[in-house]
Formats: sequence, C-alpha cells, structure tokens
Amino acid sequence: MEYSTKRVKLILPEYGRNIQKMVEYIKTIEDRDTRNIAAQEIINIMGNMNPHLRDINDFKHKLWDHIAQMAEFDLDIDSPYPTPLEETFTSKPNTVPYTEGKLKYKYLGRTMQKLIKAATKIEDKEKQDELVRVITNHMKKLYVIWNKDTVEDSLIFEKLNELSNGKLVVESGTRLTESKDLMNNTRKIKKKVYTRN
Repeated sequence: MEYSTKRVKLILPEYGRNIQKMVEYIKTIEDRDTRNIAAQEIINIMGNMNPHLRDINDFKHKLWDHIAQMAEFDLDIDSPYPTPLEETFTSKPNTVPYTEGKLKYKYLGRTMQKLIKAATKIEDKEKQDELVRVITNHMKKLYVIWNKDTVEDSLIFEKLNELSNGKLVVESGTRLTESKDLMNNTRKIKKKVYTRN
C-alpha cells in the first residue's frame, strides 16, 4: 500500500493524482502527434471536471496553462495558446506600499480625514455646511462604535476643528443626530442586507 505522505506532492491538487499521472505519462510519448492528441484528451477531461466554468472566456486558456504547470513547463506540444513561462507562476508579487503618514485619530480612518481636508477646499458655503453636517454625524457614529459610549457633540466639533486646522467651524447651538439613532440606523441597514432574498 502507498501512503499519501510518501507520494510526490501534486502541483495542482484540484485536478487530483490521476490527471497528474496522465500529464507525466504524455511527457514520455515520443511521437509528437500522439502526444498532442493525448494532451487534448487530458484538457477535455480537465474541462469535464469543472463544467460550470466552461462559459468563462479564458477557461480553455487556463486549462492549457495548467497542463504546462503540471508538466513542470517541460511538455513539447502544439498548444493553441502561448506556453507560459515558469517565472510567471514562481515570481513573488510586487510589494504593496503602505500609505504614508500617521493618523491623528485611528478610529476615524484615513478616508474620513481626507474627506475633512476636501471639505475645507469647497468654496460654496451651503455645500460645505451640508458636507460638514454629514461628516460630523459620521464622526459621531465612528466614535460611538469605537468607544461604545455616548459622546458630546462639542467633542466632535473640537476634533473637526483640529483636523481641519481651524478651517471648519460648526456654529454653536448645532446639534447632531442622537447616538442611539445613529446606531439604530446602522442596525436597520445591516438587517436589510442580511434578510434580502
């Protein structure tokens, strides 16, 4: 009996050991025409294993790439697509650079702080006031989510003033939406998303 732990590791496990053995076998076929026919049959079998993917545009191309991969890029056949290079599959992806700069208040997130900066550049006072109203209510909601406690509107206005370098000032007497109403609104939206058919 042959244990799986003693077997050669599968290159693409989703196709199973039998397909891998077939690919290894066609590498030993000397006649090129016979090898091409055998490769086409393996492609058909691989396609039958995933019939739901047949309608995808690049499905056949992907199968030919997979057969090249399983053959360790050492299979001399007439593929309808260019044979991929081994480096395409083995090279590491480029590192994603981190966003520069530290956040003053992490719970607000970078997008909110960019939005505040954008609001300072709006010249139309009416539009700016409307955006500030939306921003401050959202800041309050984020604060409540982060802190799990109520927050005074004055604290939100102070943070807005600080983050905008004094360019966005909310008039005294302005009231934001109540914390419980902000959170209830969020819960209603979540309920709708999860109960949708």
